Amino acid sequence: MGAEVRMTDGNPTGHCSFCREPAVILDRGQRLCAGHLVAEVENRVRKDISEKGMVAPGDRLAVALSGGKDSTALLLVLSRLLPEGQDVTLTAITIDEGIAGYREETLHAAEKLTKELGITHRVLSFACIFGKPLDALVAGQQERGCTICGVLRRKALEEGAREIGATKLVTGHNADDEAQSVLMNLLRGDLTRLIQDSSSGDPEPFVPRIKPLAGITEKEVLAYLFIRGFYTDLPECPYAQPALRSEIREMLAGLEDRHPGTREALLQSRDVLRAHVALPPHGQLRACRECGGLSSGEICRACQILRSMGS
Repeated sequence: MGAEVRMTDGNPTGHCSFCREPAVILDRGQRLCAGHLVAEVENRVRKDISEKGMVAPGDRLAVALSGGKDSTALLLVLSRLLPEGQDVTLTAITIDEGIAGYREETLHAAEKLTKELGITHRVLSFACIFGKPLDALVAGQQERGCTICGVLRRKALEEGAREIGATKLVTGHNADDEAQSVLMNLLRGDLTRLIQDSSSGDPEPFVPRIKPLAGITEKEVLAYLFIRGFYTDLPECPYAQPALRSEIREMLAGLEDRHPGTREALLQSRDVLRAHVALPPHGQLRACRECGGLSSGEICRACQILRSMGS
């Protein structure tokens, strides 16, 4: 699609800040053409991976692939930056939560992408892991669907990563997602989640997580997909709208539009806290006594949820 994509703010005919090609996006104070946008995104991800030591030779990466925009961009970028010649293997893992009218399309998108890229793809379902699809698990309490799904999906991804012998679990969280999490944890007064860095490494048998897109904005992700011809208009999860994150997403988007730099300020504040505040004793991670999963208490949140549902 290239220069046909018009995402610049109020000046669709502006030129790229680095060449005379038409700009497709205005973000971070600079206009970028299609070519420079792709290069900027990939170079920034490459720099983050290198400087933060996210990937090492011999790593087997389990890439969480929902089929949505962020995970699609993640797999596209990694497939270009981490070729097999670097002794790093990629395996995409998709979790089929069992959401009627939604997961079918995104699962198809994930299968199509991995086939096109030639990347091994595994699909795990809530029904097999937890005994029921999400729709059945949350029947009668659909307003909690997003929260319950998030906890169980994390557990399912962890299990999938261990099954393939992954050394790292890679997720597609972007800069907007990260800023939203900061504000959510502040509003909840959850210091442990605010300063716990899941990508810093966990004790055995937990698989450490990395977030290569954490420095890329949602706008940049969308533009990258448009330019590379992989943008697909997919349905929104029916459980997402009532969730707190949806409200936070809309609020932060408005604040960033009216007060540029809000997102970055939140992320910087989080990083300062992480550098100067130690985790309280109750935040130390351990193995859940029921499933062996990652937990800050004797029983992990996933098992607590399943218990409350009689599963």
